[in-house]
Amino acid sequence: MELQPLRYFLAVARHGGFVRAADHLGISQPTLSQQIQKLERELDVMLFDRLGRSLKLTAYGEKLLESAERILREVEEAQTALEALKSEDSGELKVGVIPTVLPYSMVKPFTAFEQRYPKVRITLVEAMTEVLVENLRRGELDLAILALPIRHNEIVCSELFREPLLAAVPHDHELAGQTRILLPRLESEKMLLLREGHCLRNEVLTACSRAKAQFQQVFESDHLESILRLVAAGYGVSLIPQKATLGRTDCRFLPFEPHAVRRIGYAMAKGHQSLPVRKLLQKFLKDWDWSVDGGGMERETRFELATSTLARLHSTS
Repeated sequence: MELQPLRYFLAVARHGGFVRAADHLGISQPTLSQQIQKLERELDVMLFDRLGRSLKLTAYGEKLLESAERILREVEEAQTALEALKSEDSGELKVGVIPTVLPYSMVKPFTAFEQRYPKVRITLVEAMTEVLVENLRRGELDLAILALPIRHNEIVCSELFREPLLAAVPHDHELAGQTRILLPRLESEKMLLLREGHCLRNEVLTACSRAKAQFQQVFESDHLESILRLVAAGYGVSLIPQKATLGRTDCRFLPFEPHAVRRIGYAMAKGHQSLPVRKLLQKFLKDWDWSVDGGGMERETRFELATSTLARLHSTS
């Protein structure tokens, strides 16, 4: 069954006659009558009782009216939704972010994006790299923000910024007075690490391996905050992304010579339909000034902003 005959049928039912329905549709009354008769032949039922100049829906017509209104309403909603997807500044996006980046680097850009494009709805998902890559591959995410490189033949990536890794030591540590240190100076220290599966853990291990620095691993956690509090208490040392140190005074943070850095970028699945709104977010992130993001913001303020932003952007964990 085609949609146009349903529209004709609905017009006749609503206007109570062929003449007024034909005027509303902008077609001739004979043409409309022929279309209704064609529909009745196709369905093999009578839809209207023709009582002189008046019409009355039959039981078949009453039943079709219920379905016709629902079908045409759903078609109209679908067409509206498809048109919205074509729009550059409206639509929905599901974005995944790794835990060591979301609260420290992504709060301000996501907030700014939402303010500039209020018709775009972003749903945030915080998860480790392996989960995000699999969700991208399955089409459950439009974009993921994570540490590079990602070696997967179904995933394409683009770098956004590079972030230094800093040594985190207690204030009374023998290295605390230094302005910068060589990574091997942490050799034999008690090293506090994130658990297996966190990309930052791999980056720390790689940096230490390249510097030929041996260390004693004494603690693993899923949270940087736990690690930093233990460092402050003198329980050990760690390597921390620079943006996670902004506003903190409970530890001493030292740059390395030469620099130890990690690369952060966005990833997408190959072949995933690229909607205009996703391209808009990609460009926005590419144009963002990552060098000053979060600078000068107190730790408490940053986390309050993170909490409110995640709630507003429909974050899930």
